[in-house]
Amino acid sequence: MQHDFDTIIIGGSFAGMSAALQLARARQKILVLDDNVRRNRFARHSHGFLGQDGTSPDDIIASSRAQLLKYPTLSWENTLAQSAERAERMFKVTTETGQSVVSRTLILATGVTDTLPDVPGLAERWGDHVFHCPYCHGYEFNQQPLGVLASSELAMHQALMLPDWGPTTLFLNNAFEPNDIQLAQLHRRKVTLEHTPIAEITGDQATVHLTDGRNIPLAGLLIQPRTKISSPLASQLGCAFADGPLGPYLQTDAMLETTIPGVFACGDAMIAAGSVGLAVGNGIKAGTAAHHCLIFWDDA
Repeated sequence: MQHDFDTIIIGGSFAGMSAALQLARARQKILVLDDNVRRNRFARHSHGFLGQDGTSPDDIIASSRAQLLKYPTLSWENTLAQSAERAERMFKVTTETGQSVVSRTLILATGVTDTLPDVPGLAERWGDHVFHCPYCHGYEFNQQPLGVLASSELAMHQALMLPDWGPTTLFLNNAFEPNDIQLAQLHRRKVTLEHTPIAEITGDQATVHLTDGRNIPLAGLLIQPRTKISSPLASQLGCAFADGPLGPYLQTDAMLETTIPGVFACGDAMIAAGSVGLAVGNGIKAGTAAHHCLIFWDDA
């Protein structure tokens, strides 16, 4: 079977472009398929990424893509990859327009989708005053009052971290009850414990309205969103998944190859907890690993 590309990359966000850059610089013929639905599209600023701290994610993406498109062996299509299958030793990917393309290797940089707790007013503040990573967003709250909304016992980890960014209240919201050891840890970190359930979130920041009528104004609220892989392609190919604390992620080896030979993964879809910096880093690793696979492809 003839191939159209050496590598097809599914997903053109931070991880996908980082992988593409390595392969483009190795003069491989590559195609990026991107449906332009980034996980961090709700955030106005990106923090904690060296050299780009405080920059708009949209600006980072636009600049990175412009640089990438200068490489002549790279093609880019703004379209959704709907299906993927093994075709002999290669991979056939079909887009939403019905176009089919074939490559020798495949990189899945599909990302994940967040499912938020069902609390009125929460989704409207997601990525701004409602967040999931204090390292990415906590500093800018300037040590103002913050909260953690518990969805499970995993909230303990966040509640013990967050006081370094501001006075913290843990809203249990009927999710779990801390044991004696956890209560002692919360006391040591000076975390206020709130048992009354949340009715809604309002205000320019994140004012928490409790079901007993009390209101607690906060600068920000930390949550534990459930995640799911944003694309069905990994399942279609038969890739194995691992169970993470917040949802499944793709199982990979040390070279970021999935359980299907020739299929690599990078970004939030293959790590239990992600960030822009981590996505760029493992994108580099996936891109170079795919190139090494291509070098020895004829020997297999």
